[in-house]
Amino acid sequence: CSDPTDLVRQAKELPPMEGLDLAGSVTPKEPYVWDGTKPRTVTLADDGSYAWPGDGPRVVAFDCGIKWNILRLLVAQGIDLLVVPAFFTAEQVRKLNPEAIFLSSGPGDPAALTDMVHATSLLVHDYPTAGICLGHQLLGLALGGRTYKLKFGHHGLNHPVKELATGHIEISSQNHGFCVDLSSLSDVELTHVNLNDNTLEGFAHTKKPIIAIQYHPEAGPGPHDSRSFFKRFREMLRRELGR
Repeated sequence: CSDPTDLVRQAKELPPMEGLDLAGSVTPKEPYVWDGTKPRTVTLADDGSYAWPGDGPRVVAFDCGIKWNILRLLVAQGIDLLVVPAFFTAEQVRKLNPEAIFLSSGPGDPAALTDMVHATSLLVHDYPTAGICLGHQLLGLALGGRTYKLKFGHHGLNHPVKELATGHIEISSQNHGFCVDLSSLSDVELTHVNLNDNTLEGFAHTKKPIIAIQYHPEAGPGPHDSRSFFKRFREMLRRELGR
C-alpha cells in the first residue's frame, strides 16, 4: 500500500506494545546449536541432559528472537554454545549442566515475559550471566528491578553511548522501546549511558558475574564499536571458570 492515509490508519490500529509477549512468537520449538552457517536442532537425552561436544565454557543461550550474528560472535570467542527456547524452565536449564547463561535480544514488553523472568531469577545467582537488549531488560527484572516504556524509543544505527569506566564513546545500533529503571535495583552499577537522553544502556552487578547492555553489539549492517562486549563476556567467564 502506498496511500499515506491508509498507512497511518493501519499503524493506529496496531495494539500498544505494553503487555505484549512477542518472544513466544519468534522463539524456536527445540534446542539447537550453531554449526557456523546455520542452526542445527539437537536432541536431548531422555533425562533432559546434553552431551556438550567441545571443551569451551558451556553456555546456554535463551533465544527470544536472537540474531545469527550473536551466535557467530559467541562461538568466535571459543564458547561451547547451546541455544534453548525462551520457554525453557530453570529446572530444564540446570539439567543441561551449563557453566553460564546468555539472554538474547528480542521483541515485545519484557514485563510480559513473566515465566522467563522467573526462570532467570532462579538461575542468575548461580551462573555467570550476560544479556543484550531484551535480555538486558529481563536481567533487570530478574534482579528485582522495574522496566518502563520510553517516551521516545531508540531506533537507528547512530546512538552515542558512553562507557563510564573508560570514558570511551561507542556509536551503537539500537532498537528498543523499554528501559530498565536503575533506581529500582540494588547491588548494581551503571556501566553505560545514552548521551542523547541519559538513559541506562548497560549495568553490571557489584557482587556477582552479571553484565548487560541495552543496545546491539552484534550489529551488521551497523557500527562495530561495541563488539568488545563479547570479549568482555568471555573474559568474565575466564575469571569465573578458570579457563
